[in-house]
Amino acid sequence: MKFWEFDGIIHLVIDMKIINRKYYIDKLIALKNKPDIKIITGVRRAGKSVLLNEFSKYILSVEKDANIIRINFNLLAFDELKDFKKLNSYIRDKYIEGVNNYVFIDEVQMCPKFELAINDLYETHDFDIYITGSNAFLLSSDLATLFTGRYFELEVFPFSFQEFCEYYNLFDDSEALEKYVKYGGFAGSYVYENDEDKMKYISNVLNVVVLKDIMKKNGVTDVVAMDNILSFLLDNISNLTTTNKVSSRLNSDGVSIDHKTVGNYISYLCSGYVFHKIKRYDIKGSLYLQTNEKYYCIDQSFRLAKLGTRYFDFGRIYENIVAIELLRRGYEVYVGKLYQKEIDFVAIKGNDKIYIQVADNIGNPETLERELSPLKAIRENYTKIILANTKHFEYDISGIKIIDLSSWLLDNKIN
Repeated sequence: MKFWEFDGIIHLVIDMKIINRKYYIDKLIALKNKPDIKIITGVRRAGKSVLLNEFSKYILSVEKDANIIRINFNLLAFDELKDFKKLNSYIRDKYIEGVNNYVFIDEVQMCPKFELAINDLYETHDFDIYITGSNAFLLSSDLATLFTGRYFELEVFPFSFQEFCEYYNLFDDSEALEKYVKYGGFAGSYVYENDEDKMKYISNVLNVVVLKDIMKKNGVTDVVAMDNILSFLLDNISNLTTTNKVSSRLNSDGVSIDHKTVGNYISYLCSGYVFHKIKRYDIKGSLYLQTNEKYYCIDQSFRLAKLGTRYFDFGRIYENIVAIELLRRGYEVYVGKLYQKEIDFVAIKGNDKIYIQVADNIGNPETLERELSPLKAIRENYTKIILANTKHFEYDISGIKIIDLSSWLLDNKIN
């Protein structure tokens, strides 16, 4: 236990605990020494740098003579390397013949024209390259333009419910899910003793991501409009949303903005990994629809930090958690539409397709039937699931699986 100062206030903190993020480590192990530039992306403070640290430990455990060249542009010691030519020369000078040479670079975007150095190193085939960058400055849409060689993007998410339980040893705690709803997956907040400090940390992360990263990257100067759009999306998690709807709401609140600008701002928030856009899928016609998307926040703690408990709805928060978990597990995720009915999620991976409804409490027969009805209407012979806070073992109704949400989140499989 120790004291730490930020925002001019002394905070009581506990030591940070490191857990094994096996899913990501296994991904990196599978890519080790493959001819790709490995690009680790994700929202700020999701744990990208810590992941590289843990991966470097793994490499040294299996390759005692491995040469790991580590550069962290957050540290003043590497400030001189923010010239791409000096960066390239520094790495080349560190090369050791006869062993595997690994290059790990944190916050690579802090070196202007870094891609020139990386592409040059890639062409020599002498280095296995891993880079991380702040979300808004290393966008998926930019990667093909930046890198001339092959690359593999790995998005790192904040802690999952399973990782949260591992960190706090909550696997036998019946209230674990409620705690996760409240505290979320940003492990940097876990070191703080009281809830107020935890929320202040999360709020600070959100502000830095939006104000410093996203707005700076995209040249946005209208702080009020961006803040209002952010609040609207956080307040409307799980609701179908259009840019016209958002602009109408903001204009009625005295914020002058057109739907095109709203669309641009929302795309910036999604590119910065604050939200994931989930499109609709017409089940009957097997068509992907282009209107009325839903936006799910990268971590539910952002909503609590920004809006507090105002109009707090556990069902909608559970839906957000499931959406992000499906993305974390590598599924394509859509909102299902079948005539006038809506299915919360259509999850697709290869030839596998799963239909999912998410609810809080389905103890009331009317609530249960409301969740069952859309799934019963689907004639396709794919898995159908209701995830709810049942606290019971899995059971079946008319071929539809009823699964406790906590149990599902702790399971590595989807069904």
